Amino acid sequence: MPVARRHTALRCAVGHYRPLGFNATWAYLAATACPAPDLRRDPAALLRALETLEASRAVQLYEREEFAARRRTEKAAGRRTPCAADAARLRGPRWPSETAPSRLGLIAAVADRHAAFRRSPYPDESLSYDAQVRQLADLHARLDACASSYLKALGRLDGPAAEELAATAQGILSLTRPGYAPLNMYLLSWLAFSDLLAYAAEASRGPEPDGSAAASGDAAVFAVSATRHPPSPYS
Repeated sequence: MPVARRHTALRCAVGHYRPLGFNATWAYLAATACPAPDLRRDPAALLRALETLEASRAVQLYEREEFAARRRTEKAAGRRTPCAADAARLRGPRWPSETAPSRLGLIAAVADRHAAFRRSPYPDESLSYDAQVRQLADLHARLDACASSYLKALGRLDGPAAEELAATAQGILSLTRPGYAPLNMYLLSWLAFSDLLAYAAEASRGPEPDGSAAASGDAAVFAVSATRHPPSPYS
């Protein structure tokens, strides 16, 4: 098939399997299809991107089969509800793979969504009262600063920055309302971006000197995501 049609076919595949959201997944694939990540013109890069996507999907299918088997056992024992960690793992943005996800790919994904976050429309002042308008502006600025810090540090967030991200996400969550609410249209996209940023920061973090896989800042980030339902699908 012509390269243009193969490019379109890959876009369709990402539309069906987008573990980080469509745009973030596409940015991840383009960045990891080095050394020439122009997927529109480079057939070899296009194949590398497809192989990366298929490898991740195979791992996800295996994980889901394993989860289903475990849940059958738990249900038989009377445990009808999955634990919070399992629920967050299934719903949140994550790149399933046999090895650690590419930090370059995650940085590209965050950079793509950060640019979209800055371009996206800001909530209309008519949707909130004066104090809430100031709170929204503060939360927007804090989330923007967290993303900028992550990108400036090339995929790292120190403990205080990770705790700030968790607090910001909790502040955004506190303004959402059950069911349909006009303000949710904006806030849920902010939460989706904060989830991606939190995952990317945690996944890029190496082992601590004491051997632990994550610092207290990372724990703070995921304490938030484990207690709520992240928006899905991710944009």
